[in-house]
Amino acid sequence: MERMKQVQVLSLFVCALIGNVLSGSSHDFQDLKDREGVLSFLEYSEAVSSSSSVTDEPLMVGLTLIQGADSKGAVCLDGTLPGYHLDRGSGTGKDSWLIQLEGGGWCNTIRNCVYRKTTRRGSSKLFEKQLPFTGILSNKVEENPDFFNWNRVKVRYCDGASFSGDSQIEASQLYFRGQRIWSAAMEYLMAEGMQNATQALLSGCSAGGLASIIHCDEFRELFPQSTKVKCLSDAGMFLNAKDISGGRTLQNFYSGVVSLQDVQKSLPSTCIDHLDPTSCFFPQNLVAAVRTPLFLLNSAYDVWQGLGEKCFMLPKPTSLSLRLI
Repeated sequence: MERMKQVQVLSLFVCALIGNVLSGSSHDFQDLKDREGVLSFLEYSEAVSSSSSVTDEPLMVGLTLIQGADSKGAVCLDGTLPGYHLDRGSGTGKDSWLIQLEGGGWCNTIRNCVYRKTTRRGSSKLFEKQLPFTGILSNKVEENPDFFNWNRVKVRYCDGASFSGDSQIEASQLYFRGQRIWSAAMEYLMAEGMQNATQALLSGCSAGGLASIIHCDEFRELFPQSTKVKCLSDAGMFLNAKDISGGRTLQNFYSGVVSLQDVQKSLPSTCIDHLDPTSCFFPQNLVAAVRTPLFLLNSAYDVWQGLGEKCFMLPKPTSLSLRLI
């Protein structure tokens, strides 16, 4: 009975949230996306579970802007330099690398993207100068026993299309350079020592989780065959599902992202060869062709997926935990 009440409350909360977002302005919708991805599930769950036993403050890691990236056209929506946060590995982890691609939704219209470039999701001028490394990025063995001493990197998200796409709109001073940001960040990190990695993991949260699927095989190709390479998508498995009116809200939203930012250039030919570009922005049409080992972690009750469906009936309350696929 108690579990049923929890599910009913959660259902009401999700529907209320979705109603507020859909009845508000596009800026309200963007505000939700700006807040999304602050903590991935892997970060949040570790932070909560360890809060009672670990009293130390999290490691704060400084921002590095990728100097010279602008000469290659690799810039944020407003034309500023992209960036990342890196904590160096040590001991047995000195030759192991974990890359996390930051999440934070997408922008699908000129208006939304113009607004987005006034936030930290579109301009490095507004990036935090330091970020706490928690969960999968933590340097504490009790929080992060598998990766605590690896080289751990968080690549900042400021393009609005999951590190994909390559176009610009001069009149609005918008630069859609997600693919170039991805390439510049990887080139820079390879020069910083990642080229010597014996094992590497590409991860990402939400929009960054989608990016980790899109770029998984590209990431594999950066390394020799002797390097162990895998990918992890955290909350990035967005589904092309019908909403309660029979329409496809998320598909329409993605269509705007793909066409506005010319995302087709970044999508795998194995999908583009037989499906339209918007369909190929959905992970369900990508994962089967990914050759590199790929792990999917997704919530059983995902608010973003709910936004795509406007409101939904929750399944029977068998579990409120997250599912590892």
